[in-house]
Amino acid sequence: MQLAQILGISQQQVASYESGRRKIPASMLPALYELFNVTLEEILGLKEAKTKRGPVAVLNRQVEQIKLLPRTKQKFVMEMLDTVIKQQRL
Repeated sequence: MQLAQILGISQQQVASYESGRRKIPASMLPALYELFNVTLEEILGLKEAKTKRGPVAVLNRQVEQIKLLPRTKQKFVMEMLDTVIKQQRL
């Protein structure tokens, strides 16, 4: 549902792409590789995605997932992070 909203398409279209019933239009590829923070080669399956390890890589993946949340949940996460950061400063 969130992916459909971000791309401005219906949930049925996303389901059709996922199941292989329809092909993703080339015009949508830039939005996908930007959204998922991968290269065009990785989207097309021409190159293996580099798997990064460590806390920074985990944090980057979490930030990408937070971007997909509804605005109210994004705000909740930001407020929670602000609270933790403020407590750390004390």
